[in-house]
Amino acid sequence: MFDLLGLSEQHELVYRAMLHRPELNVAGLAGHLGVSPDQVREALDLLADLALVRFDSDGGEARLVRPQAGLMALLAKVEAEVAVRQRQVEATRAAIAAIATAHDDRHQVREGRVLDGIDAVRDRLAELSQTARFECLSFTTGRGQSADTLQAEGPLNQFALQREVRIRNVYQDSFRNDPVTLAHARRMAGLGAESRTAPTLPMRLVIVDRDTALVPIEPENARRGALELRSPGVVAGLVALFEQVWRTATPFAEQTTPDEQGLTPHERELIRLLAAGHTDESAARKLAVSVRSVQRMMTSLTERLGAASRFQAGVHASQRGWV
Repeated sequence: MFDLLGLSEQHELVYRAMLHRPELNVAGLAGHLGVSPDQVREALDLLADLALVRFDSDGGEARLVRPQAGLMALLAKVEAEVAVRQRQVEATRAAIAAIATAHDDRHQVREGRVLDGIDAVRDRLAELSQTARFECLSFTTGRGQSADTLQAEGPLNQFALQREVRIRNVYQDSFRNDPVTLAHARRMAGLGAESRTAPTLPMRLVIVDRDTALVPIEPENARRGALELRSPGVVAGLVALFEQVWRTATPFAEQTTPDEQGLTPHERELIRLLAAGHTDESAARKLAVSVRSVQRMMTSLTERLGAASRFQAGVHASQRGWV
């Protein structure tokens, strides 16, 4: 019944047993339910993480939080996550409608066109690198680029740089752990390209000479192709977005450093994502890291906050101004 709140059937059985038999300890609950004490302890740890039980100050006996408070707080969190997701859906729908209107077939030549599939995108990027006059801006998302992709891009970028085209690219911080991408960025820097990193990026993006922009048809599936946008208003907005991200991004040659509160950009962004209702899995996708990395960061943050659960960590983070 409570799987929506993050409770499995086993966890719910332990929770209900504690409600009906509050006098039972771990061994008593195990005997009552016909499970092992380790299974009961695992359930209690999860219930504590969800702020449905709390342990004594000495870490001993587990006591129930009033169901009206604990369960309703969990339900409110789920409702907030649903509301955030709904707003994201509506914003995406509005963005798609705006793009579809701006790039109606009647204005396709003037406003832009659809590049169907990854090969069409690569061919168009090759053309743009040959015709670029003064500038190329880009966002590169994900954990790392394949060696084949970088080998294809290298000569194109080099040719543009030789013609004094300024190249600026923002990668995600996760690329700092990819030796192939790191070597490519250093090689391009030696030729005059500029690269920075940010914890998250809104999407893949290429802007050439501030009059042509390429954005993915599906942000989560670059292989579907791209929209080539030429509408001055749309391109100007994307340039402004790039410049805003560029100003706060960290140069690739520099190490990311903690802020005045001791938080790295990755940690700061993780806190923001979790506060906005993201799960570990969706936060990992946004940060382009593994779920295990997100969990390790969250464990470290919880320990630094002196919290016993994620809920308590959220309260402490808010009190310290981290959120």
